[in-house]
Amino acid sequence: MKNLPNFTDSLTQLIASASISSTQASWDQGNLAVIQLLASWFEQLGFSIDIQAVPETRNKYNLLAKLGSGTGGLLLAGHSDTVPFDENRWLSDPLKIVDRDNKFYGLGTCDMKGFFAFILQVCKGLTAKQLKKPLYILATADEETTMAGARFFTQNQQIKPDVAIIGEPTNLVPVIMHKGHMSHRITIQGQSGHSSKPSLGVNAIEIIHQVIGQLMQLKEKLAHNYSNQAFDVKEPTLNFGAIHGGDNANRICGHCELDIDMRALPGMNDSELILLLSEALKPLAEKYPNRISFSELDPSSPSFEQNKNSDFVTVAEEISGHSCCAVNYATEAPFIQQLGCQTIVLGPGSIDQAHQPNEFLAHSEIDKTEQLLLKMIERYCL
Repeated sequence: MKNLPNFTDSLTQLIASASISSTQASWDQGNLAVIQLLASWFEQLGFSIDIQAVPETRNKYNLLAKLGSGTGGLLLAGHSDTVPFDENRWLSDPLKIVDRDNKFYGLGTCDMKGFFAFILQVCKGLTAKQLKKPLYILATADEETTMAGARFFTQNQQIKPDVAIIGEPTNLVPVIMHKGHMSHRITIQGQSGHSSKPSLGVNAIEIIHQVIGQLMQLKEKLAHNYSNQAFDVKEPTLNFGAIHGGDNANRICGHCELDIDMRALPGMNDSELILLLSEALKPLAEKYPNRISFSELDPSSPSFEQNKNSDFVTVAEEISGHSCCAVNYATEAPFIQQLGCQTIVLGPGSIDQAHQPNEFLAHSEIDKTEQLLLKMIERYCL
């Protein structure tokens, strides 16, 4: 184990191994370097290593490392990718760790390569003989875009741990509930023509204006009919994210697109939201036959909820010293939960730093996180 790095060095190497996920091919990168780095470390610690290519991705891989034998145990999970960055807004190189003001700055320090650096340190004193139940480490691909890695892993159902922790940045507060996420493109096919003769064309922008009106009514309906007091944004949300249409001021717009996202509360499924969306657009679809369509932009991510009264939540609150909570963003938790294990989201750092320039992980998180992970391993594996 002489080649195993300390926390700072492991974090430095992980951040330097670029693994950006993006729907734009120009930004998108493979993650094999990160996966192989993790594999080399955990293999030295006696873990068995399984690296799997994730289908229908651009050179993306999952890693499953296992220490010990038997059934049940603890899964520590996280994603190996990061979001793109705007270098002009960073005060330092995003792919180089800068230790300043008692903080480690770098892309992925808190979201969430740093979690693997913590895991490595707490595993250094473990041996398979010590463990009564197995310890699993999972590093997934493409969480920041399609969550393809987590989807693929749970489809295979390789393992069934007793409990799972996803180390997203939560300030070490146990998260047991979050909203789902789906995104759609509404497309209007009009009829272009000269602006001097409006009656000879069909203006797609005018139709999208009416579509937005219907969707504004749907937003009000969602806020009125659905609510969950655990969230700071208590209702499901519908966001108008992007709109594109037309090509010139003196032409009737023949084509227009509106991209939206919807975030469902736990208990709401995709089909329910699709039905609400369809019902909202139905009057306009009848008014303008064959001119309005909508399609999925990215695979949807379901909402997540872990029973507040479950044993694992009680243990997590006890060890972390924090009461459980709900958050508005989406994670891989609903997919990991499909393994049949009690699941929480719990990790170092703040979500306020995620996807931001000058992302950082505070030094003050180090001891707290390592102690929490050691206690979880002791509770569920030793």
